[in-house]
Amino acid sequence: MRILMLSKALVGGTSQRKLEEIAKCPQVELTLVTPPYWHHDDGSKQMLERLYTDGYRMIVTPMAFNGKYHWHYYPKLGQIMREVQPDIVHIDEEPYNLATLQAMYLARKQGAQALFFTWQNLYRTYPPPFRQLEQYNYKHAAMAIAGNRDASDVLRRKGYQGPISIIPQFGFDTDIYQRSTPRPLRTPDSPFTLGFIGRLKEEKGLPLMVEALTYLPEYCQVVFVGHGPMKSHLEELATRLGVSQRVTFKAGVSTDQVPHEMEMLDAFVLPSLSRPNWIEQFGRVLAEAMSCETPVIGSDSGEIPQVIGDAGLVFPEGDARKLSACVQKLLDDPELYASLAQRGRQRVLENYTQEKIARQTYEAYLSILSTKGHQHS
Repeated sequence: MRILMLSKALVGGTSQRKLEEIAKCPQVELTLVTPPYWHHDDGSKQMLERLYTDGYRMIVTPMAFNGKYHWHYYPKLGQIMREVQPDIVHIDEEPYNLATLQAMYLARKQGAQALFFTWQNLYRTYPPPFRQLEQYNYKHAAMAIAGNRDASDVLRRKGYQGPISIIPQFGFDTDIYQRSTPRPLRTPDSPFTLGFIGRLKEEKGLPLMVEALTYLPEYCQVVFVGHGPMKSHLEELATRLGVSQRVTFKAGVSTDQVPHEMEMLDAFVLPSLSRPNWIEQFGRVLAEAMSCETPVIGSDSGEIPQVIGDAGLVFPEGDARKLSACVQKLLDDPELYASLAQRGRQRVLENYTQEKIARQTYEAYLSILSTKGHQHS
């Protein structure tokens, strides 16, 4: 089975582990098409990292309109497809993007089956030409992969009638995201650190963490690791509430440093707030923390409760007092704390490893080929 995967997300090296795992599946011949870099909307430029490249072929090809989420495409894709002759084209893009239309059209021309990926978990209608792109891709896709249940529901509401597999985009490398040393036993009144790692953005609800300190014992503190537009607001809020001595800001770290930062935290908090144009799609940092045996507390925005399951604590979004009650629960019950640390790691091992995600993706490929009566090649 020849698979051609098109993905700008795979310029990130750690995500490439998924491809190594897919490539290990029986009869898979996998080719990745990816650009040499991707321009993020915050102005940063992510260069291609080649970290996990065993077992599959990587074709690095120019991208037109790099950084334009909906308009980018690959000028040489037709030529690549003719050379690879794929059975399945896995388009790691939303259905309303031009790159998805381009790959879907070329796949049909080549006689290949195609699938797209979506995180879109809010129902919204798009103006022309995006609605037309979406409808074309809905009509011609052999399957859709949705990153979460809400995204699957949105696809149905918007008229997509084909098969849907619910699989997160990427898994986690539990060899990287793991605790390196056992957590020391807490003594009463030793500092208890709540932390957040990521972009300091308004929709992440970070002021709640500062507000929660006003309901918690003095030895509780908050650490924000990352940059972003909310930093000065958080500093002002901490000063206004009289807790600035208990709030620390650290610069953002590279992905390989995240496990070390997670280990330093007593609990990881993701207090996301749903917005008319945004709702939490997954919350990768939650799974990273869980994998490092750091207990997690999340709001009930979007997919967060599903990701956490019974391996952490969930509070109503926007409620600082309820967030503080979750923290107090961890402080008052060392057995619960230890149990959540263990359950978090177990939940990631059972659901979110690169191997699990790769296997589910492979099964999606098999179902496409069996439905269409294709012979595996």
